[in-house]
Amino acid sequence: MKSKGIFALSLLASSSVWANSVDQLADQVQSQVVEWRHHFHQHPELSNREFKTAAYVAKYLKSLGLEVQTGVAKTGVVAVLDSGKPGPVVALRADMDALPVKEVNNLPYRSEVTGEYNGEAVPVMHACGHDTHIAMLMGAAKVLVAMKGELKGKVKFIFQPAEEGAPVGEEGGAKLMVKEGVLKNPDVDVVFGLHINSQTDIGTVKYRAGGVMAAVDPFKIEVHGKQSHGAYPWMSVDPVVTSAQMVMALQTIVSREVKVIDNGAVVSVGMIKGGNRTNIIPAEVDLAGTVRTLNPKARELVYEAMARKVKGIADSMGATATLTMPYGDSYPITYNDPALMAKMLPTLSRTAGEGHVKEAQAVTGAEDFSFYQEKVPGLFLFVGGKSLDVPEDKAPSHHTPDFYVDDAGMKLGVKLLSNLTLDYMQKS
Repeated sequence: MKSKGIFALSLLASSSVWANSVDQLADQVQSQVVEWRHHFHQHPELSNREFKTAAYVAKYLKSLGLEVQTGVAKTGVVAVLDSGKPGPVVALRADMDALPVKEVNNLPYRSEVTGEYNGEAVPVMHACGHDTHIAMLMGAAKVLVAMKGELKGKVKFIFQPAEEGAPVGEEGGAKLMVKEGVLKNPDVDVVFGLHINSQTDIGTVKYRAGGVMAAVDPFKIEVHGKQSHGAYPWMSVDPVVTSAQMVMALQTIVSREVKVIDNGAVVSVGMIKGGNRTNIIPAEVDLAGTVRTLNPKARELVYEAMARKVKGIADSMGATATLTMPYGDSYPITYNDPALMAKMLPTLSRTAGEGHVKEAQAVTGAEDFSFYQEKVPGLFLFVGGKSLDVPEDKAPSHHTPDFYVDDAGMKLGVKLLSNLTLDYMQKS
């Protein structure tokens, strides 16, 4: 018991020393982090087109003396910091892509950039905060290089393209990075990621153990019937009425089959297409939508229930139907390993301070960080980017033209990435 107590005191003392050093270094690098953020915000690039962003990041990482690999998953950048001592491999990830959104903010570093999205000319904006993610991870890289003597093991910095989804006909994002071996050579033991949040106060970090962001499973249903004149519906097998029954029945999966007190789930039909005249009952109707789940069992249940209901209703109407799910890109649940969360929660408290660490509600939005967490334990956390004088209900949301986050929120992100790395290495 005595030796364990001495070890605990030693670890606490070491953590305190690191915190002071990290705090000081984060203060020193903050102006540079802000400068980087403004640069990326003013020069955004769409998914799988982050060429200039990647070159900028790679040049800086090389200036730190890191081993840098470019062209991973098309435009991704990966760098390794080797402490020269045995220990775990900790991966830190930031996403780099922007969105086809026109900025309306009157900022000195506002985006005026245009690009091409699925063959169309579009405005481009960092409307989800990925510019801050890049800058925070670059800042953490500088801090950890300066503290190399305190590290045990290796740090892998992952700057990822296409988190928002690759263009039609292309692969991209975390799924492609994993496919190309980003978690190998050296083999990653744990991965940490942050997302800035425009509606959370600066200085605050939010966490959740277990499912924190939903799995995404797009679906398509093709309903085949028999065409007829609209005046003679008895001569048809009506795919419109059949589809209407399917839409209503799909809503009962969440309301009547998913145990909602334990699991969150959403089944939304977002598209119905069929017919071309008012007086013709068509032969076919297509439905498409999205399923969101926060629990693997709920995900399995929804898959089974959708297939059962689609077939049952089609059979009852004399129609046929084909369900395709997933239809297109499908993301797993963003799942924070509970044991890892418990292990690192003291780091969050020490870094953000008393009263600034809050348990988050799960959200039905999605993140492709989940592809890393499928392979290794990982934590995905939310860092506040809302100015303290702005009411939460007045803060612009993500993916909107007036999206805005305060530069001051990035300092906590730099500290968290640095302290999570240092503390995990020590605790391992």
